[in-house]
Amino acid sequence: MASSSSKLTLKLLIDAKREKVLFAEASKAVIDFLFNLLCLPIGTVIRILNKSQMVGSLANLYESVENLDETYMQPDQNKDLLLKPSAPMSSRISGLLPSANDTSSDNSSNLFYGCPVHLGYYVAFDNTALCPVQSCRRTMDTVLRVVGKKDANEISAEKSGFVKEVVTYMVMDDLIIQPMSSISSLTLLNKFNLKEVGVLQEKVVELDMNQGVSLLKASLQSKTVLTDVFLKNHSAP
Repeated sequence: MASSSSKLTLKLLIDAKREKVLFAEASKAVIDFLFNLLCLPIGTVIRILNKSQMVGSLANLYESVENLDETYMQPDQNKDLLLKPSAPMSSRISGLLPSANDTSSDNSSNLFYGCPVHLGYYVAFDNTALCPVQSCRRTMDTVLRVVGKKDANEISAEKSGFVKEVVTYMVMDDLIIQPMSSISSLTLLNKFNLKEVGVLQEKVVELDMNQGVSLLKASLQSKTVLTDVFLKNHSAP
């Protein structure tokens, strides 16, 4: 989870009469987290949400792989490639999603893994990855550590992620995202056909891991994501 010094927040503009989030003001870190949802492999999404929360039949597909005996797999393949695909490190940039890799005993961002035979040739973020050398295919579980004066945690936040930290971003209830401006805000208020300005309320909510998972789930099921997570679930502080 994100540390107390780096908590992420959203400023919601709410239509109190309709109990609906019109849009939210968000920082670069929040936008990076939302964009990172697009990087998650389907297998990782299923593991984070649990099979019981998945809509459709993908959970059944996942369970079929779980139940399939290893003897039916190709000799150079491993079920973990499907059940525990390597999620990019950036998917945990804000600490809003649990790690999908429960086989690692060290969550340090300075840890990488290598093949015990071809050490130094390939590096993996996930200790369940297989060596890409076809004649090897050993699990890359040899721990490699980044050392030196500048570690991975000291990389400037402004230069990481996907978007630049030059403006505030606007997040719509259906997760349409765009740079925010006074003109765009006024245009949206006109689009919502608001007759009473008095019904508008501002609310700042803090994001935690529970809400990060809720945002992921709602993004797969709903067109009113922010309303569902922060108003209907009453999960905002």
